Amino acid sequence: MADRVTVIGWDGSPLTEAARAALGAATLVAGTAHHLALPEVPAGAERIRLGGVAAAARRIAGHRGTAVVLADGDPGFFGVVRALRAPEHGLEVEVVPAVSSVAAAFARAGMPWDDARIVVAHGRTLRRAVNVCRAHPKVAVLTSPGAGPAELALLLEGVHRTFVICEELGTDRERVTVLTSDKAADHVWRDPNVVIVVGGTPGAEPVPERGGGWLAGHGAGYPPPVRGWALPAAEYAGAGRVRGTASATDGTPAQLRALQLARLGPRPGDLLWDVGAGDGALAVEAARFGSAVLAVERDAAACARMSAAARRFGVQLQIVPGVAPLALEGLPEPDVVRVGGGGARTVAACADRRPGRIVTHAATRDEAEALGRVLADGGYAVECVLLQAVELDTREWAERDRSVVFLLSGSRM
Repeated sequence: MADRVTVIGWDGSPLTEAARAALGAATLVAGTAHHLALPEVPAGAERIRLGGVAAAARRIAGHRGTAVVLADGDPGFFGVVRALRAPEHGLEVEVVPAVSSVAAAFARAGMPWDDARIVVAHGRTLRRAVNVCRAHPKVAVLTSPGAGPAELALLLEGVHRTFVICEELGTDRERVTVLTSDKAADHVWRDPNVVIVVGGTPGAEPVPERGGGWLAGHGAGYPPPVRGWALPAAEYAGAGRVRGTASATDGTPAQLRALQLARLGPRPGDLLWDVGAGDGALAVEAARFGSAVLAVERDAAACARMSAAARRFGVQLQIVPGVAPLALEGLPEPDVVRVGGGGARTVAACADRRPGRIVTHAATRDEAEALGRVLADGGYAVECVLLQAVELDTREWAERDRSVVFLLSGSRM
């Protein structure tokens, strides 16, 4: 095993005294081509081009001498330190950090970043990174070849954002470009780069408070003033009426909505379709969980109320006016789907897109059985729950309203 392993972050500025001392004593140096070209790298040291970190870690573990690993920015922030400290390598490392590329990008843009979400985009996570950009008004994307600004822009089609693209930070080829997302796919961008993605629904962000926020990744107005989930319909300016249920009281839809959200489990990086979204109660609550949401609704007045609810709760929704299943064509692939209206044809069209979960509801057992068959034929394991809710007037403890609905949920097999 190497006698000593030092990980040095490099942000383009002159190396610190500690970094120069560690590098000068190294008998093995690992890094990318521009790191290995630094004049401080000893001429007699073994050099390893840093491609796969695991392979380099095995070489370092077998080395007898002093090893240095060079990395861009802060190597402890989405960097090589985690991989080098994996138990199978048995390496103990010392870290000499530098300014992270995310911090440098926001500095070049002159923007604060304690309220930003930070994601890594590569082949496996690009789609999820894009969904975070859909769901939040300020996101920094650490890109990779094949998952860069152009690919982000193509997958964000129809969602207006501003891109601040920072290429080759800390080098003499550094370049910062600001443009709208629809223009980013028309250019060839140099690696490495960081993309700051900003924008969204006007008014959806809480007004900043004096002194700033307190929790990284959230705006200064977090948490929102309204507490709780599956809130009464009145909180959504009249949202909550469930099509096809035996009753349309304010209380019953909130209970149904709670179970729908529990079955769907929306989370950051997911894209949820809310088909037949009504006034947007479920869409807004799913967005509050951090999911990106496409809300499909045919009624223009309901779309307007949904937009107002999104602004009130400080979330981003992409509202798609139209009638399902036709309106679903061309939409990006969903992770989870809630069908609030449209019947068996719409449920079948959603199942054809193969989301992980689908929930819907029915007013009668016959309708529930028909929807269950559609889900089963689409390759889903089906669960059905008969949900009864009774609203009580607490002044007299008398029954005010009663509703019965069948909740169906399908999990992809």
